[in-house]
Amino acid sequence: MIIKQLVDEDFINYKKPSMFIGFPSCTWKCEIACGEHCCQNSALAQAPNINVSIEALIERYMKNPITHAVVCGGLEPLDSWDDLQCFIMNFRYWSGDDIVIYTGYNEDEIQDKLKWLSLYEPIIVKFGRYIPGQQPHYDPVLCVQLASDNQYAKVVE
Repeated sequence: MIIKQLVDEDFINYKKPSMFIGFPSCTWKCEIACGEHCCQNSALAQAPNINVSIEALIERYMKNPITHAVVCGGLEPLDSWDDLQCFIMNFRYWSGDDIVIYTGYNEDEIQDKLKWLSLYEPIIVKFGRYIPGQQPHYDPVLCVQLASDNQYAKVVE
């Protein structure tokens, strides 16, 4: 599996200590929608690819007593759908811990993917493109600040 970033102990993106996996692809939908360069993760696109097996990621997670969730973010996890699916299926074999997916897609754009994700709960999805100039707000599901008003998280059921 190709990723761009791996943080063993992330305390920023979710209420629980998490392993953060930065996925490598994005269609830049946020920037296209607003017509300006605004992606806080754009530098990640220039980072070198990291080739790591799903088994190694899961083993690393399972051996860490601090982490209690996995956050999939980076650029856009849903633009690496096959790898994301494979990771989730394998992770669920070993752990029932929370999986959080940060996406710039709107909920209505990914109904087919949400239906599949509902088979592997607990999964939390943060929806919505970043819109420059909006106020950050607290999200009660993630228990973190999100960057723009239209963004929210929801437990997939």
